[in-house]
Amino acid sequence: MNRLKSTVLLIILAIFFCSFRITGQVNATESGKENVRAQYDEYHSRLASIKYEADISDNGFSIVKDQIFPIEPDNEASIYMIPAIDKQYNRLALFFADENGRIVYKTDQLETNNRVVGQMKQQNKGITAVSFQDLDKDGRRDIELITSCVNDNGKIYKVGDVLFQSSSGLDFYRDYRIADKINRFGMNRSTETITAFVRDGYSTEFLYTATTLQELLDHDFQIISEQCYFRTFGKLGKLQVVPGIYRIAQYDIFLIYLVNEQGYIVSSLQPMGEYDNLYALKGINCRDIDGDGLKDIAVLAKYSYADEDNQMIVVSDYNIYYQRTGGFSADTEIKDEFMCSDEDTMELVIQKARAYWGWKTEDG
Repeated sequence: MNRLKSTVLLIILAIFFCSFRITGQVNATESGKENVRAQYDEYHSRLASIKYEADISDNGFSIVKDQIFPIEPDNEASIYMIPAIDKQYNRLALFFADENGRIVYKTDQLETNNRVVGQMKQQNKGITAVSFQDLDKDGRRDIELITSCVNDNGKIYKVGDVLFQSSSGLDFYRDYRIADKINRFGMNRSTETITAFVRDGYSTEFLYTATTLQELLDHDFQIISEQCYFRTFGKLGKLQVVPGIYRIAQYDIFLIYLVNEQGYIVSSLQPMGEYDNLYALKGINCRDIDGDGLKDIAVLAKYSYADEDNQMIVVSDYNIYYQRTGGFSADTEIKDEFMCSDEDTMELVIQKARAYWGWKTEDG
């Protein structure tokens, strides 16, 4: 009987502590929400109080002076777009002022302000590019915007957005679905790629959603034939290594697909990463690199990208993909030890990578 009472008491205590812990978590969550709401109210109050260009700096925003442009440069009474970043939360806002400095429209409803979901503080670092184009062919100029953001690891990435000018000409609206595709499928490299997608109907989406090689070819995917071949990858079987490019605007988007003998895509690799363009493919090598007896894949190529001054930079870079159960996993270790140069060959990359994993001799 005493044992039964003890068991019941333990159950009651367990329920109590569990309930206490859950209540504490709920209270902490509610407190966090209230804090974000208070931050938003304070921020929105400052944003709403800006009536003239002179008010922008006075309300905690830093104007991006080199990105101030007239919306319609041919008109005598131009409306100017003035971008500014909130100093406290790194949120980007666009202000539209007339020739007297009066703010006729403003918005912070931008894709770049949604990188950190549920938080006021964002990752905006600056504006990479702005362009004014008639994207929906209604005779009015729309805005293409590319911002640079920096993540928690210090890595800079781009965020693209489009604002369509309304029929009144005094405000703009966004389609979040367009912005989502621009960024999810890597069409944020430049305003030219955004224009090619939104105005001209070209899209890289198929590169990430195709299920067969034929589907890629039907969308003008160009195979790099000299690096295309079959290899046997353990339990994954005999697969065709299919590197290729898709050209959008002036950019060659580079991916590698592993295709089975029935023509279905088993896996895809994206060695280009955040680079803008494939400059030259130097080689693809399939061999065991980490010593587990399974063929891995090494890729060496030259890529180009635009720096902060919009100058084209060309660099050599490599990627290694380790064969794992059911697919391939990108290397996250060796690059911390070895950065390749323009003079490095595929054999040198392989040699250094294998040495990292303890290979003492070249076994071919």
